Amino acid sequence: MEPQRQNPKTTLQFSLGRYHISEEYGFLLPNPLKELPDHYRPWMEIASNLPHLIQSHQLRAHVNKMPLLDVQFLKGYKELRLAHFVLSAITMGYVWQEGETQPKEVLPRNLALPFVEVSRTLGLPPILVHADLVLTNWTKRNSEGPMEIGNLETIISFPGGQSLKGFVLVTVLVEKAAAPGIKALAQAVNALQQSNQDALIHALQQLRLSILDITRTLGQMHDYVDPDIFYAVIRIFLSGWQDNPAMPSGLIYEGISTKPLKYSGGSAAQSSVLHALDEFLGIRHSKESAAFLHRMRDYMPPSHKAFIEKIHSVSSLREHVMSSGLGQCLTSYNQCLKALAELRSYHIAMVTKYLIITASKARSKRPAHLPGPPQALEGRGTGGTAVLSFLKSVRDKTLEAMLHPSGTMQSPP
Repeated sequence: MEPQRQNPKTTLQFSLGRYHISEEYGFLLPNPLKELPDHYRPWMEIASNLPHLIQSHQLRAHVNKMPLLDVQFLKGYKELRLAHFVLSAITMGYVWQEGETQPKEVLPRNLALPFVEVSRTLGLPPILVHADLVLTNWTKRNSEGPMEIGNLETIISFPGGQSLKGFVLVTVLVEKAAAPGIKALAQAVNALQQSNQDALIHALQQLRLSILDITRTLGQMHDYVDPDIFYAVIRIFLSGWQDNPAMPSGLIYEGISTKPLKYSGGSAAQSSVLHALDEFLGIRHSKESAAFLHRMRDYMPPSHKAFIEKIHSVSSLREHVMSSGLGQCLTSYNQCLKALAELRSYHIAMVTKYLIITASKARSKRPAHLPGPPQALEGRGTGGTAVLSFLKSVRDKTLEAMLHPSGTMQSPP
């Protein structure tokens, strides 16, 4: 049963701050830390040298000699977020150092124990998530300079060189492009609660512009990420141990559980942006897609998940538009849906280029300087989904949500 929607007149002003969302940076962690306290130097020394240690096949040996460190000296939220990122990055390198044919199926206790403890404190799973690789993994070269890729640097990297850096930082900029849209979404919710039609229409127009900017920003991926390197080198380090034939049993976290645990790999579905837009716009996905998307919310910072759930409980936008009949509100609502569907179509084209076409090319003849193509997740996203059918389904449901002037749903083509 769906939660009861609250009476708008009794709902307090809807604000981003209480959900640890920044008006300037959106879901990005503002000004992430680059270093942990000196007690955790053994972690930082490994994490800062991950590409070399993985490519020289030395990472596992270094991790096995790593001391078991107490997490009690981690102070504050940002230190915990960096610690989670550091430990998750080391974990991905440890598991996948030798590729998909020789994964490590036991995580040693000196890594597993602190990783799980930090994860439990933050309410995140003990695996690399979008909140690590993207939201916590950026810093400005010049602190006074702009949020542009030339002025950004990653904090921790994986094999993949400039393509890995480009993949992370373009995604950082996508999250930044979404920030005005998330702010507009909150303004729209408040406008609904205050029955302020002009403010609502303005907020919807700002939301549409933000979605268009997300699509434009995503296009930078073509400039900075080589499809062959993404597919053959980068992708495996984003892969998890749920719905992955390369690790069908999962991963044993030594000292935590004697049975293997299963967690999904990193996925764009772990970004809170599209979840928030879907809930606000009243888009309802198929049972299978919705189940996957809701499971991905457990891979988000709990405050961001709570934000999405709050939107679901307070937003009556779709009902309001359907009852308001003809006019600018209906037009603005449909324009938001159209922009979101175009973003999803663009994402489909990008996944086709970076995954489907590249996989086909890799099967026939791989570039000599790259490792053999990964096969376990061929045709699937790193989160474990049958990626194209999933993306097409969520795009089609976005289009189906468009309203006729009469207030009825658009008939599917």
